[in-house]
Amino acid sequence: MSAPVLSPPLAARVFRVVSIAEACSWAGLLVGMAVKYGPVGDDIGVTVFGPIHGALFVAYLVVALMAARVFRWDLRTLVVALAASVPPLATLWFERRARRTGRLGQPASGPASA
Repeated sequence: MSAPVLSPPLAARVFRVVSIAEACSWAGLLVGMAVKYGPVGDDIGVTVFGPIHGALFVAYLVVALMAARVFRWDLRTLVVALAASVPPLATLWFERRARRTGRLGQPASGPASA
């Protein structure tokens, strides 16, 4: 059995960064679509954020699979993590939930986790 490629703290940090970046790119793409299909009719937002979001979407899927291996997620957690990549901003929800429940290492401390 081989050791994980990433240490758990690094895997959690990478997962958090990619989750936030993917959600931000989703927001940018949504604004770009509103501009494109709204009264302005300019597609620059979609042209810029479309490829960025596509790359971050794929990166999130890869990082979620890596995190699942490092943290030994069950199938249900992995499916929820992967499904969170589809609705806008759901990766933020999943990352916070995973951190609070200890699925990204130690559970978050403080009143939010009580």
